[in-house]
Amino acid sequence: MNEHAPPSETLRTALTALLDGLPPKQAAGAVERLIENYRGTTPTHTPILRNHADATAYAAYRMPATFEAVHTALTAFADAAPDWTPAGHTDIGGGTGAATWAAAATWPAPRPTTVLDWSDAALALGREIAAAHPALRAAHWQRARIGTALTLDPTDLVTVSYVLGELTAADRTAVVDAAAAAAQAVVIVEPGTPDGYARVIEARDRLIQAGFRVAAPCPHSAACPIVPGTDWCHFSARVSRSSLHRQVKGGSLAYEDEKFSYVAAARFPATPAAARVVRRPQIRKGQVLLDLCEPAQAPDESGSPGEPEQLRRRTVTKRHGDLYKAARDADWGDPWPPQI
Repeated sequence: MNEHAPPSETLRTALTALLDGLPPKQAAGAVERLIENYRGTTPTHTPILRNHADATAYAAYRMPATFEAVHTALTAFADAAPDWTPAGHTDIGGGTGAATWAAAATWPAPRPTTVLDWSDAALALGREIAAAHPALRAAHWQRARIGTALTLDPTDLVTVSYVLGELTAADRTAVVDAAAAAAQAVVIVEPGTPDGYARVIEARDRLIQAGFRVAAPCPHSAACPIVPGTDWCHFSARVSRSSLHRQVKGGSLAYEDEKFSYVAAARFPATPAAARVVRRPQIRKGQVLLDLCEPAQAPDESGSPGEPEQLRRRTVTKRHGDLYKAARDADWGDPWPPQI
């Protein structure tokens, strides 16, 4: 295996090799059953990934999407804190380790890494897959009940991705509080659905109460300007589709878009984006419409009142010159304005 290949390519190659020994019908059947479990609204009380076949099928199906979503969130965080590199990483409910791969892609240097999960099958498979990545070969894979009894050793970075939806309200609170107590930076990723966004906002509020400041995606640490129940904040990451994806979902596209919500917060200084593109830009003739989340604006020198944190549509036209060219290249989730 090429150790100099991009982490996403290395991960994809490792996952493809895992499926060699698993009959396609068995893999597809396991994925379909597991998807139904994950879509359920009742918190689970036993590990969803019960055996090697479950873990292999679901890892091949879900790890690339989780990797891309978490990597996008971590990249936004790294942009807000460019001089910071985590000296240690704990991934709560990390399963087969997609978030550890994302952290290694964001900050390539090896670091002490611990993955906590309650599925022995997922942990064993994660350890097997991690052997393909030099920075992850020494990672510690530990069985732990993710909930009110969770305790964490101090570390720099804690990630919690696609986990909170599997927990009761009390367990969610306990996990976020444990992460806040242990880490200098916490990144939480959930599905890009109204419920996933609600869980992210709940976690965001608790992190702020614990003394953290939001680094991404929000350009501020004030209350989210979205009126509850009217909309939800989420983003998109493009994922290459494997043959297993196409077999389970049908269709012929070589990619799909993973929708996710996230918050990245830190105890140390970070510089959030001046504003964030929160919808796909609309390119019109001679203009680009950008939906932005913006921070509060202070009163100006004339005494005119400032504006609160808000969602605002900005129109960028050709008369804006280089900014117009940048707007045409802007993508959903990007900071705004760019450095030109």
